[in-house]
Amino acid sequence: MRRLALIATAAALCAGLSGFAALEHTSNSSPPTAAPAPAADAAHTALSIGAVVSQLQDKLRLQPADAASWAQLGSAYVEQARLTVDPTLYPKAETALRRSLTLQPDVNTTAQTGMAGLANARHQFTQARTWADQAVAGDPYAWAAYGALTDALTQLGDDAGAQAAVQRMLDLHPSTASFTRASYTLELQGRTDEAAQALQRGLEDASNPADQAFCQHYLGELSFNTGSTTVALTHYRKALALDPTYTAALAGAARAEAALGRTAAAVTDYQAAITRVPQPQYVLELGELLESQGRTAEARAQYSVLEAEQKLFAANGVVDDLNLGQYQADHGNPRLAVTLLTAEWGRRHSVLVADALSWALHRAGRDEEALPLAKEANRLGWRDATLRYHRGVIEQAIGDDQAARTDLTGALSANPAFSPLRAPDAQARLARLQGQR
Repeated sequence: MRRLALIATAAALCAGLSGFAALEHTSNSSPPTAAPAPAADAAHTALSIGAVVSQLQDKLRLQPADAASWAQLGSAYVEQARLTVDPTLYPKAETALRRSLTLQPDVNTTAQTGMAGLANARHQFTQARTWADQAVAGDPYAWAAYGALTDALTQLGDDAGAQAAVQRMLDLHPSTASFTRASYTLELQGRTDEAAQALQRGLEDASNPADQAFCQHYLGELSFNTGSTTVALTHYRKALALDPTYTAALAGAARAEAALGRTAAAVTDYQAAITRVPQPQYVLELGELLESQGRTAEARAQYSVLEAEQKLFAANGVVDDLNLGQYQADHGNPRLAVTLLTAEWGRRHSVLVADALSWALHRAGRDEEALPLAKEANRLGWRDATLRYHRGVIEQAIGDDQAARTDLTGALSANPAFSPLRAPDAQARLARLQGQR
């Protein structure tokens, strides 16, 4: 999962993290009436959320006209789907949430927030924005709805809107959920030190081991993304010590181990993570690690699993052209990748889609079209190694060797082991370019 956004005013933009000073105390506004968006808070294990689902099902058998319980059940299904990577739960979630809205069509903030979370989970971000807008219109103090709104706006590329939404969330409910969102926008803007401070603040405010593990995991992600691989591994292991069931931290540890050259341990941990939760990202990362080791048949088996998962997601209403396009660009059909990602760019202008489409265009031999999008992907100042690598390769392809040297150097400076496949290629390209001086 990605974390999302912070910024208060123009003054706060200039003053770094000074905007956090206002969060030392809770807001004087009325408390929120909506339940928290479960997918954003990551505070429950699959076992506990399963118990919640069972309790709500039992209650609804006795009280089938309870709109609030139907809304809670729908949101619980969304959270359960996230934890188990089971998209077949999304139709159940929609049925429950719509039942709640039928029973209580007016001022049903909990169900509307749940629908926004479901739409975000299905990558239907325009619909998520609409549902979240309806939720906050009905209850301006519904902090969880602002979280869902932030997620949607960030994915749609409405950076200013996302910043305003998460600031409202922070004003209403400074918490792990809001601080981790804050850290993501700061990271996207290249403000990585402040992003770490936001995560540290979230860790300090975390009220239970699961939330503490969540923050430790994302401190690990930020450390890995900025090239501090050993520090990242420490954070991942702290997360696992706090919550041994936290699969994302196990996969993070595998990623760090691979970067440190501990390939056997990395493969073992990836396999354990995938056995627990077959998250497509973990499957892809294991496939690429195996491919980098020359274990082509094993890598292909992982890619086959990923392709099957993508079909299952699509069958349950998930629009995943971004991830599918990224996969096709690197491991399948680049022309299909361009088609998928052009459609995605038509739906949302986020930096993630700009980067992915630029790379697909390069892989399809359309570098002149790719370069403007590669530059657009860095409009916020994001210091992402893969993004810099993509742009450097595109620049090299069109003959701008000086810019290519700068971006390939930047990629390796940001994280010298950002990918088991791409980092060695970046090193080889840079060596050839430097030899041509």
